[in-house]
Amino acid sequence: MNTTETVDAYRRLYEIIGTLRAPGGCPWDREQTPLSMRRDLIEETFEAVDAITTSDPPHAKEELGDVMLNASLIAYMFEQNGDFTVADVLNDLSDKLIRRHPHVFPQSDGSSCMKGEVKTSGQVINQWDTIKETIEGRKSEKTILDEVPGGFPPLLRAYKMQKKAAKLGFDWQTMEPVRAAVYEELHETEQAEDDLNAILHGQAVHTAESVPAAPLSEHSSAEADTAQLHLEEEFGDLLFAVINYMRHLGIDPETAMDRVNRKFYRRFTYVEQHMNDKGVPMDKNHLTEEELLWNEAKEKGL
Repeated sequence: MNTTETVDAYRRLYEIIGTLRAPGGCPWDREQTPLSMRRDLIEETFEAVDAITTSDPPHAKEELGDVMLNASLIAYMFEQNGDFTVADVLNDLSDKLIRRHPHVFPQSDGSSCMKGEVKTSGQVINQWDTIKETIEGRKSEKTILDEVPGGFPPLLRAYKMQKKAAKLGFDWQTMEPVRAAVYEELHETEQAEDDLNAILHGQAVHTAESVPAAPLSEHSSAEADTAQLHLEEEFGDLLFAVINYMRHLGIDPETAMDRVNRKFYRRFTYVEQHMNDKGVPMDKNHLTEEELLWNEAKEKGL
């Protein structure tokens, strides 16, 4: 570990960011704010995750650099505003790491929370939670679920809330009921779909759901809206059950969803490009050609 080299490298990055943000610097960089950079930070993070997932070290090096750039640039903006400095960010992070690792750093403020020797990652997590509550005063006022930010994307929030609930023992202990819940919610979703279709085709449906006072649109009906909202709810339950299934298997839903989105992008653009090259329009009348190209993209590993 070459500490001097690392310090010099980060100092160089910090100085470059300062030059970009200074008068006479880059117009684009100078126009940005922490709010405008949120999307960039998220996108660069997903790109770094993708590079790591595909075991591509050169790409991972580049993308991790982009993540560090975005985080450092945003921190520098706060420094310029006088809210805190980049040094404050780094020092607070270092203090937190020491505080939450009393089993590694004897001088840690979190030493009082140690209940014995820490040998497993599970013991580390439990110790972290204790330190956050007793030393850092971060205990939730109402429920442990309040520890999950409400602004998280829905898939991530569901995953995190499930993990929080599991810490309190609110979780299945075997895989059988976890899988069964997915099939149960799928069946209920199919039933809700049938109910909606029956209403749209003028058939009577008996449901315990209350009917809205007025339809959601002038082209709908109160009964149809109730069925539509119920179907939406059942799809939510299905997704929640699938996320729980993924969690039990150690699969992160956001990462998995990002991977499949990228895969769909690669394969669809392959189909689209080759259809254009052949002069064949992309429409429902040419699904056979599109499917052949889709399978061809799969065979190529796209």
